[in-house]
Amino acid sequence: MKKTISFVVPVYNEAENLREFYKRLTEVMAGIEYDYQLLFVDDGSNDGSVLILKELTRNDERVQAFLLSRNFGHQMALTCGLDNACGDAVITMDGDLQHPPELVPELISLWEAGSEIVQTVRRDTEDASFFKKLTSRLYYKLINKMSKVSITPGGSDFRLMDRLAVDALNLYGERARFIRGLVNNLGYKVASVEFVAPPRFAGSSKFNLRKMLHFALDGITAFSKVPLRWAFYIGLLCGLGSMLVLFHVIYIKLITDDAVPGWATLSASILFLGGVQLVGLGIIGEYVGRVFEEVKQRPLYLVKQHLKKE
Repeated sequence: MKKTISFVVPVYNEAENLREFYKRLTEVMAGIEYDYQLLFVDDGSNDGSVLILKELTRNDERVQAFLLSRNFGHQMALTCGLDNACGDAVITMDGDLQHPPELVPELISLWEAGSEIVQTVRRDTEDASFFKKLTSRLYYKLINKMSKVSITPGGSDFRLMDRLAVDALNLYGERARFIRGLVNNLGYKVASVEFVAPPRFAGSSKFNLRKMLHFALDGITAFSKVPLRWAFYIGLLCGLGSMLVLFHVIYIKLITDDAVPGWATLSASILFLGGVQLVGLGIIGEYVGRVFEEVKQRPLYLVKQHLKKE
């Protein structure tokens, strides 16, 4: 009996890319001696992606689509696909063709050689801006300094996982999901494949600066966390403002010598300590917000419709 490969592809407004993605992936799999299933997870698209998914599922019994009831986010869409994938190995990848389907045979080859997780690593992204590349490098350096789990710099959500690793990952039920970190935390045998991400086949990235910040900070998943996060940002601004005022105070004290006795020390200390306290409250608020989300035990996602060929 042939082994099966499951593909999990999150979709958010990718109508221009879906047919080309399906064409290239099926061409690649035609030359591989494995059965496969292709699971699309539509994360609340509003551009006609659903119509194309309905067409693909009608014409190919290997294709299924899970339509989420609203936009739950990329990580939750991946989670939905992983929960429903039944293959001996599961490959997660984006549908914008920046994760080249032509790399799939190499991932499968490393899996056949004994690797339980095959992680792709971007050496470069052809259409990424200098700002995005710089902030990405800095982010990975920062998170690896702060975390006990090593996050692969340049690692993406384009990876192959053995069924053993998928079942282990599905045991993790937290809401604030950073799957790249969870996968590295599993402890299974990992192989890496480097690649240069090509430009998107069509359209523009939906992962804007705001989403990047939310992703990096684990996201705001409920409106009740917003005031706590604002406290953190305001604390940072106050801290920076206090440094500017401190320079002014030093100038008044040392250059003009026109300060009221005690004014310099009192002004600087109040502003600085106030800013530090707000930063501390904001950080505590982040963790309290995470606990709040977990204890509510809301579903990670809701599937509105499951499309497959009858």
